[in-house]
Amino acid sequence: MQHVIGVLGSPLRNGNTALLLEKALKGAEDEGCTTEILIVPFMNFQACMEIMHCKENPTCKMQDDMIAVYEKFRETDGVIIATPVMTMGIPGKLKSFMDRFQVFFMAKYVRKSPLVPKEKQKKRKGAFIAISGMEVPYVFDGVILTLRAFYDIIDVEYVGELLVPGMDNKMDLKKFPEIIDAAYEKGKSLAIALKEDCV
Repeated sequence: MQHVIGVLGSPLRNGNTALLLEKALKGAEDEGCTTEILIVPFMNFQACMEIMHCKENPTCKMQDDMIAVYEKFRETDGVIIATPVMTMGIPGKLKSFMDRFQVFFMAKYVRKSPLVPKEKQKKRKGAFIAISGMEVPYVFDGVILTLRAFYDIIDVEYVGELLVPGMDNKMDLKKFPEIIDAAYEKGKSLAIALKEDCV
């Protein structure tokens, strides 16, 4: 049975981004996956201090909530990150969360000894859900580049996205069931892709 981690970048546990992530994970569950959610804004960790301990070691010198997260991300099969866009980018706490994966970066690219088990490296899948208050050109471009880089670092294949602009006009996504359905289908598709890779 494949496992999918949902990563929420919004501090609003009952907000629009959380709703879309919840529906995506439900789609994955309905295809047989187990799931869990990490609510990043409420986690206890600092931004990367570039101590460089992980250049020589498979661990981070900063002992905080990220230590347990690393183990989860070594073993997971799928990842769905959901976030609002803020200042045309990823919110600070979520970006710091990603930056703390220098542990994986150093292992993969410097020591040439990835932390992700070899049997999982080509099978892991990741999706992305983002909402933006504004409906302007290029609003999602920067966050997508960051997500793709992050997924590459942790050996996760980027397999899809749901991008919802114009939230300042929509406000409540419960009034837009087609968008909620699209999130569910995104999670379902991710789970199907995971199963197909295991055949």
